[in-house]
Amino acid sequence: MQSLFQILMLILDILWFFIIAHVIMSWLINFQVLNLRQQFVAQVWYGLNRLLEPIYSRVRRILPPMSGIDLAPLVVLVAVYALRIVLINNAAAFY
Repeated sequence: MQSLFQILMLILDILWFFIIAHVIMSWLINFQVLNLRQQFVAQVWYGLNRLLEPIYSRVRRILPPMSGIDLAPLVVLVAVYALRIVLINNAAAFY
């Protein structure tokens, strides 16, 4: 069962990394540091969008419109961190 706990923590760590990478890339694209006409940048961007948009869309249905500010990544990051806390506090159940 300890391996199940470690696998869940690894999945949450990977999700955390993908969300942070997506947020940073969105800033760099909006400030025109990165260009979507570059093939590698476009592939990474569209790949991250395809991975994260199903999660973000569920959160966006709950959040009220914020006139251009997207808080979905922040809410998902908080949820991932909260889930990590719950898993760590209940780690004894996995042993």
